[in-house]
Amino acid sequence: MFMVIKNLQFSYPNSPLVTVDDFSFTVEKGEVISVLGRSGSGKSTLLRLIAGLEMPAGGSFTLNGKKMFCNKTFLQPEKRGIGMVFQDYALFPHMSVKDNVLFGLSKMSRKDKNKRAEEVLELVELTGFEKRYPHQLSGGQQQRVALARAMAPEPELILLDEPFSNLDMDLQVKIRGDLRRILKKAKTTAIFVTHNQNDAHALADRIVKIVDGKIDRIGRPCDLLGESPTEIPGMIEITYEELIGV
Repeated sequence: MFMVIKNLQFSYPNSPLVTVDDFSFTVEKGEVISVLGRSGSGKSTLLRLIAGLEMPAGGSFTLNGKKMFCNKTFLQPEKRGIGMVFQDYALFPHMSVKDNVLFGLSKMSRKDKNKRAEEVLELVELTGFEKRYPHQLSGGQQQRVALARAMAPEPELILLDEPFSNLDMDLQVKIRGDLRRILKKAKTTAIFVTHNQNDAHALADRIVKIVDGKIDRIGRPCDLLGESPTEIPGMIEITYEELIGV
């Protein structure tokens, strides 16, 4: 199994509530996973734990056979080989599109950097936009630049935090399809969090629904069709042990 999380636990300091509670699941290489839940359900905290931006209280996380954390290990974020696309894209406003993409390629020669930047910009269909600045781009184009920057170092895993929340409704529909196509073409393993059930069904291979920091249900979009976005059922049709590989 490419990615394995077991019994992940986390609480914020001075909070009586458990934010992520006994969270366990596995991901195959190349899968696109959606973590779906309401605001405050713990989904963004889960991404931060996977990225190494928060310290877990317990559990373990292995990625491509390499231990990211357990009771004896905590690998720093920059050593995990994980890319992240933030909700606000976090592009550098004073840098061109190409320079934003080049930013994470410090260990390459100049020739290899430029070649890789050209490759990912072609992948996200932004060839010809290299010299533009973020303020000269649409919201969808900015998202593509952020994705290209995250993909450029060829990370093991890409995390996306509410990737469509800053886009107009009409643009969301188009970008969802584009994003899935880009990830699949690059054979990139990705996890994205969202509160929007339509986003999850359109983009993900599997959906992980969480309530109050706990997994409530896991399934393919076709298995979860017809469920109300305001009512998340508590019954799982297949055994949880089968889903997490125990």
